[in-house]
Amino acid sequence: MASVVKIYALFLGSALLMFGGGLQGLLLSVRGAEEHFSLLALGLIGTGWSVGFVAGSIAVPMIVRNVGHIRAFSVMAAIGTVTILLNLLWINDVGWIVLRALSGFCFAGAAMIVESWLNEVADNKSRGTIFSIYVTINLAASTVGQMAMSITGTAGYIPFVIGAISFICALMPPALTSSPQPRPLASAKLDLPLLIKTSPVAAVAAFCCGMANGSFGTLAPVYGYEQGLDASGIALLFAIAAIAGAVAQIPFGRLSDRIDRRLVMVGLATSASIVGLLMVILNPSAGWLMYVLFGLYGLAANPLYPIAVAHANDFARDGDFAKIAGGMLLILGVGLAIGPAIASVLMSNIAPMALFIITAIFHACVAGFAFLRMRVRKSVDAAERAPFQPMGNDKQVTPESIVLDPRADSDAEDEVIVRHEPAVPEELIETVEPQRNVQNGTV
Repeated sequence: MASVVKIYALFLGSALLMFGGGLQGLLLSVRGAEEHFSLLALGLIGTGWSVGFVAGSIAVPMIVRNVGHIRAFSVMAAIGTVTILLNLLWINDVGWIVLRALSGFCFAGAAMIVESWLNEVADNKSRGTIFSIYVTINLAASTVGQMAMSITGTAGYIPFVIGAISFICALMPPALTSSPQPRPLASAKLDLPLLIKTSPVAAVAAFCCGMANGSFGTLAPVYGYEQGLDASGIALLFAIAAIAGAVAQIPFGRLSDRIDRRLVMVGLATSASIVGLLMVILNPSAGWLMYVLFGLYGLAANPLYPIAVAHANDFARDGDFAKIAGGMLLILGVGLAIGPAIASVLMSNIAPMALFIITAIFHACVAGFAFLRMRVRKSVDAAERAPFQPMGNDKQVTPESIVLDPRADSDAEDEVIVRHEPAVPEELIETVEPQRNVQNGTV
């Protein structure tokens, strides 16, 4: 906790980022629908974010190496602020797709730099505490940002300006922190063949979760708008789903520590698929039934990806966690980019409730494939598994998040050895005479 107190400024910066990101993501979907953007354009706005976020995760480490952390973070925060203000000044579907990609790029970079500072002060004893607090703060701040739309509304300039203020204020805590400059950012360690060999279930789950969650996160606000909800109702709808999903991670994660994780995945994915089918069949209008179904969806869908990461780690060799988690991150990003585009086409050609055809199909794929793999491969004994760790919004996981994860302790130790100057041999230290300044007698 002493380490946590020292870096409260970084947690504050991260909270401001997530607040602005939660508000902006929900705002653009609803305001775009009000501006009569096509469903395909709204889907591509979500695709733009995912493409920009993945690109930022790959490119920003190189930028930081050239100009340093503070300058890079300042640039990311400034461009992110300009981007959301341009969303207000340039209300155009194609323009918003491009701006959303740029926003995703900047958000990935800013988040990675904050996380690299957290990695700097985290050791093997404090890593679990810091990671848990970081995830909790991010989930809470993102949900509060979404709920803020119920106060600001979507009309006019106020919600855009509040989002811009949040992004630019996020620059202040890291700029003023007394924590030492972090080491170079982690580049994504990708080894897809290793991931598929280690855990085919995890690879399939990462892609299917990306398809389902990317579609839901981008287009569910549009569905709510089409069903007659106002800004306040849509914000509450998403808050219920987010809170239910966050709360569900702990009990289902702990359950997966005790029984076959794939069995938990089958149960959750089947439940999420059933909720999707109920949304398609019932197509509820604004009212209590819609809120209940969204809450049940968040409860079942949100813990799936973290449990899949834990399952892959159960079969990973020592030191392979970062490579496997990085591969899952790439596959997840592909799904997050493709899902909204496909879902928007279905919603245009069928009806808004067709969004949940996508979520039902891909969650059913997770359940079916995990069930088949249970018949082929035995589970790892509970005593030999690494404990489950809750994770934040899967649309906001970066390579630095993977390094901060306490399950990457062995990888983090290796990184410390590589990133620091090599140690001087002890016998050399003993034999070298110190150089003295003859004039003042100092060493």
